[in-house]
Amino acid sequence: MVVPHLRILLSKEPLSWVVKRPILNLCTSSIVIRMSGQTQRLNVVPTVTVLGVVKARLVGATRGHALLKKKSDALTVQFRAILKKIVTTKESMGTVMKASSFALTEAKYVAGENIKFTVIENVKTATLRVKSRTENIAGVKLPKFDYFTESETKNDLTGLARGGQQVQVCKTAYVKAIEVLVELASLQTSFLTLDEAIKTTNRRVNALESVVKPRLENTISYIKGELDELEREDFFRLKKIQAYKKREIENKMKAAAQFRELQAAEHLSLEQGISINAAHDMLTVAQKDEDIIF
Repeated sequence: MVVPHLRILLSKEPLSWVVKRPILNLCTSSIVIRMSGQTQRLNVVPTVTVLGVVKARLVGATRGHALLKKKSDALTVQFRAILKKIVTTKESMGTVMKASSFALTEAKYVAGENIKFTVIENVKTATLRVKSRTENIAGVKLPKFDYFTESETKNDLTGLARGGQQVQVCKTAYVKAIEVLVELASLQTSFLTLDEAIKTTNRRVNALESVVKPRLENTISYIKGELDELEREDFFRLKKIQAYKKREIENKMKAAAQFRELQAAEHLSLEQGISINAAHDMLTVAQKDEDIIF
């Protein structure tokens, strides 16, 4: 353990930097906190109109969040159903492919190795064809593959000499294998498409829940606080104006009362035979008389 003052002496940095480093770290942390707090609201002018606009945006974000959440749940349910079908299809695919392989081996064993050339000569076009279509699930278009039989091949007499029954069994087994493969391809394609759609939807849901809605709520709180502060300032200003007007009215009432007192005194002096202004003039002249010594 190093004593604090020995740590300063053992450090290679200047003493001033060692002393100032905690202060700089504190200032840096306060700047980071302040900047992170500023990014949690929109940079808007705090007015009533902007408050209405932000509230409307918050309502839209809330509805969008609810709809995207329902969409994510629906896609997840479909995703799990497709996953179960994929597992079942893959389990059955092993049995079907094994049966088709054994059927081909039996046909070759009974009819001979040259039976494949005979089959190829009799087949001009493919009898099984695959067509694609799209299925809409909660706004997501999933590709689907369907197989259909276009025409029958003229291979009923194939293997008439020997192995005809095994050839027909082999044909039926491979038709079933193709059907299973087409179904598995459709399920796996839908599985991958749903996976991407669920990831995108969950990102949108998390963005609305963790970023957009808190930012709008903080903006609304900020605007309300600023509007309340402006209202308090206006109320204080009105109180000041009322106090000023009240003082003005009191001063006018005092001036009016003094004027009435002067008028009453003037009226009384006139009844006694002399005016107050005249008496005042006499006193003023008497003060300026040069003959008076004392």
